[in-house]
Amino acid sequence: MTRNDIILEARGLKRRFVTHKPLFGKPTEVRAVDGVDLQVRRGETLAIVGESGCGKSTLARLLVRLIEPSGGTVHYEGREIGALGDAAMRGLRRDLQFIFQDPFASLNPRMTVGALIEEPLRAHGIGDAAARRDQAAQMLTRVGLSPRHADRYPHEFSGGQRQRIGIARALACGPKVVIGDEPVSALDVSIQAQVVNLLEDLKQEFELTLIVIAHDLSVIRHMADRVAVMYLGQLVEIARTEDLFRAPRHPYTEALLAAIPLPQYGARKVKVSIEGDPPDPIAPPPGCRFHTRCPYAIAACQTDRPALRDLEPGHSVACLRAEELDLTGTADAERSHNPATERRFRLYREARHEELQSTPT
Repeated sequence: MTRNDIILEARGLKRRFVTHKPLFGKPTEVRAVDGVDLQVRRGETLAIVGESGCGKSTLARLLVRLIEPSGGTVHYEGREIGALGDAAMRGLRRDLQFIFQDPFASLNPRMTVGALIEEPLRAHGIGDAAARRDQAAQMLTRVGLSPRHADRYPHEFSGGQRQRIGIARALACGPKVVIGDEPVSALDVSIQAQVVNLLEDLKQEFELTLIVIAHDLSVIRHMADRVAVMYLGQLVEIARTEDLFRAPRHPYTEALLAAIPLPQYGARKVKVSIEGDPPDPIAPPPGCRFHTRCPYAIAACQTDRPALRDLEPGHSVACLRAEELDLTGTADAERSHNPATERRFRLYREARHEELQSTPT
């Protein structure tokens, strides 16, 4: 991978939130993101996964400077975005867009759908009023809605439709990087496949780079090129999706894969689980942060902090025993896909193909 292949990069990224500030003494801090190094390749779909509270959403907001880091830097196409002034950063936001997790709370209930999609166009001075209306109508069509929906309000739509509106708004300015903060977690299972396939279609159409925050690893396997696993504010494994599912190298990744429900009898021969709750992020344990829950931990894990290192090209892991452990992945490529999920994806693709064939040119 050359430097030109990297479109977005985090170097030693940190974010700490003060939860208590006494009159005397040190304030109490939560280490939400603690020393993350991450490179995003141009045109790829990168998934960031992990338990709730591990810092995924905070990392996503740091990457587009929705919040300021406590340490480290973020570079977009070689430029450090933290060093940019307000005017330069405002212009850069055309290239970096965000799809929020809650498709209702992220939309202003007092604005029509058309006005919501036109808002980023107005903010960046793109086109006149007529051109912005046309662009909003086109974006609604591209996300599977009708241009006549532009005069309606967010409360008049279902959750899946509202998420499509959020996607249309994010894409209105023609961005290069789109970050989706769990874009399907608030939706019914029957709607999730539609939104995932829609994102894939739009990625190809607009030549996007996607960063997706998610919990559902079966969905991640369907859409992601690479996966970054996060635990308690740190990345513990980064690999190509198929490599990670087939042969995980970190015990935490193994446990996440074991949690995927597989309906086939015998699809998972070994039951892998972790016990207990994640440690307190205010006072994380020394050494490896996962050692308090890891079934493979040794004495060195309690004192030595493992660095994220390359085990092989394209596969990095932060584990002291990564070379010697033989961890369990999904049984095989065919079984690891949920049949019901695959059927929903197939039905959506067929319906999408028929819709495109019937659309007049």
